Amino acid sequence: MRTLYPAIEPYETGFLTTADGQEIYWETSGNPDGKPVVFLHGGPGAGSAPWHRQFFDPAAYRIVLLDQRGCGRSRPHVADGADLSLNTTDHLIDDLEALRELLGIDQWQVFGGSWGSTLSLAYAQRHPNRVTELVLRGIFLLRRAELDWFYNGQTGWAFPDLWEQFLAPVPPADRERDLIEVYRELLNSNDRAVAEAAAIAWTTWEAATLSLLPDEERVRSSADPRYALAFAGLENHYFCHAGFLREGQLLDEASKIEDIPTVIVHGRYDLVCPARNAWDLHKVLPNSTLIIVEDAGHAASEPGIVHHLVETTDRFR
Repeated sequence: MRTLYPAIEPYETGFLTTADGQEIYWETSGNPDGKPVVFLHGGPGAGSAPWHRQFFDPAAYRIVLLDQRGCGRSRPHVADGADLSLNTTDHLIDDLEALRELLGIDQWQVFGGSWGSTLSLAYAQRHPNRVTELVLRGIFLLRRAELDWFYNGQTGWAFPDLWEQFLAPVPPADRERDLIEVYRELLNSNDRAVAEAAAIAWTTWEAATLSLLPDEERVRSSADPRYALAFAGLENHYFCHAGFLREGQLLDEASKIEDIPTVIVHGRYDLVCPARNAWDLHKVLPNSTLIIVEDAGHAASEPGIVHHLVETTDRFR
């Protein structure tokens, strides 16, 4: 069973300053002369973490991590009142291109999980000549049925106790409405306490259902108010706008990336982003490799997921 590479530190960090006043945190680690790879974190709003460097052989890869707009170490932060109108999928794609140019990279491998897989696909379809390979985990295509599955009650049939906690901030009279819209109202409340309570409920719902086996530490850390405000605020913003994508767009435009070597890794028991997503993507990318991990859920840290992702990055190095 493959495991993560040993922990490493970045050899360079910085901020990409955009024309609209954003400061995007980025870092590079591994081999400065190695094969470039960019890691796209999930959420939107989760931010990158040091252990994300460890999916890649540091002797072979020039590893690029960044915190997408509004979260992590990027500025301004959603918890500090960042303008969400400046945070769309197009903005994130443009930020990636600006960062690629800043770092002097011609082409790079794109590695993304969950929302990171969404952004990876959208970026690759916009700039296919800049992508050497796609390594995708926990596929999220941002179709309405996927959002309803997780946020409007269906997943609650598997986790009724956790679903009750997700509903707790929602007034009883609003529980038959679209809960994504209800949460939009709560997260944008002028009462900071109301917004924080909603953000924590939203974020811990996902953290608690993320893996096949529970992880209490992940749930505890996800309840940090600053983290939760960015995570819930950005996810809800994107979901209320369908990811700023046309329904089914990422599948409809798959032909643009059919020549890019692509590996899809997905947990069989992923209830956040069901395996149907990976299957549907594989069917429109017949040259892709689909790996269903039989003993995993959605989390990138699960042993079977790690094994196949590290195997894949080693093969592509």
